[in-house]
Amino acid sequence: MTDFQKYVQRYLDNIPSENWLDEMNTSGNKTVEMFSGLTEEQSLFAYDEGKWTLKEMLLHLSDTERVFQYRALAFARGEQAELPGFDENGYADNSYGNERTLDSLLEEYKLVRKSSQIFFQTLNPSALSNIGTANGNPISVETIGKLIVGHNYHHLNVIEERYLPRL
Repeated sequence: MTDFQKYVQRYLDNIPSENWLDEMNTSGNKTVEMFSGLTEEQSLFAYDEGKWTLKEMLLHLSDTERVFQYRALAFARGEQAELPGFDENGYADNSYGNERTLDSLLEEYKLVRKSSQIFFQTLNPSALSNIGTANGNPISVETIGKLIVGHNYHHLNVIEERYLPRL
């Protein structure tokens, strides 16, 4: 197994059932519920120096999902060009997420997730097996969809383990 395959698998292992499309809905609902229970003050909490605040984490989920959406769209439509990677920390540093309201970040997350759900639910099933190259690694459209879900669950776990106990 390559390092990239190990990287992907650690996210896929977070998906609690085989039905990743249902889990896309479930993980989205859990994320909205978790963040809706926070105050503005709590949403600015980071559990350690150099770690993202909860606001930055929520915006990271939206940003990453958008990147994954684009990759899935491109490969589903037959794109042959290699797509670039992205620096998640650079994106977070330039997001100004802490300057936004929690409500605006939640609204954005809900819309991005709804867009993912519509895209993957209406995608021709044959396109799920299309493979493209992103950040130097081949990946299928279906795996990208699963990554959206597994990545979301990964961060929900981090929040439950490292953030919420300290609020």
